[in-house]
Amino acid sequence: MVTEYLESNRKEADAVYVETVKAGNGWMHTVKKGQVLRIVDVNGNQAVDTIFYNADDIYERYSVQQTVQAQRNALVGLGTELRSNDDNVMLKVVADTCGDHDTLGSACSCESNMIRYGFHTRYMHACRETFLAKLLATPGMDKRDQVNNLNFFMYVPLDAEGRLNFADGISSPGKYIELQAMMNVIVLVSNCPQLNNPCNGYDPTPVKMIIWDN
Repeated sequence: MVTEYLESNRKEADAVYVETVKAGNGWMHTVKKGQVLRIVDVNGNQAVDTIFYNADDIYERYSVQQTVQAQRNALVGLGTELRSNDDNVMLKVVADTCGDHDTLGSACSCESNMIRYGFHTRYMHACRETFLAKLLATPGMDKRDQVNNLNFFMYVPLDAEGRLNFADGISSPGKYIELQAMMNVIVLVSNCPQLNNPCNGYDPTPVKMIIWDN
């Protein structure tokens, strides 16, 4: 499959919301139906771990299985419809200057860090901790709402035998992806603090979140 790219004509000056999220920080925000969210990889190769929830029914949330099955592709890119566990389209990728975003590798955790990089990394901060902190601070949500996520700007290709490969990043400074909400969605982000994976050059960096009314 050939990766497709499409730039957007939306200007930041016309946005209704702009925020920079530092590396290691979480971000949670509601994007209304019809609005467009742009996630900007400011410095390049920064993994942006993300979960989506139906803002009107939080028990409906992003589903890796439904998304991959519907598009018959394990990577997310231009035209991808991000689907829920009820098989409804939550958001659609309407612009993308990077391509091939991961939705199989899930989020880093203290436990996975220890297994992959050594016991000395056991107490390093991880995305699962960031997700959990945001969920526990949100009324009506708890650790059971931490489901499988996407990893925007992270490249995790499959080999011929179906094995995941954590490859060097293919993003660069200023690359972005835009998603149009097909329903009211809560967006939960962990801007990955990972210091052990070479995909970001061992240097986690900020990302920018921009929202337009369309």
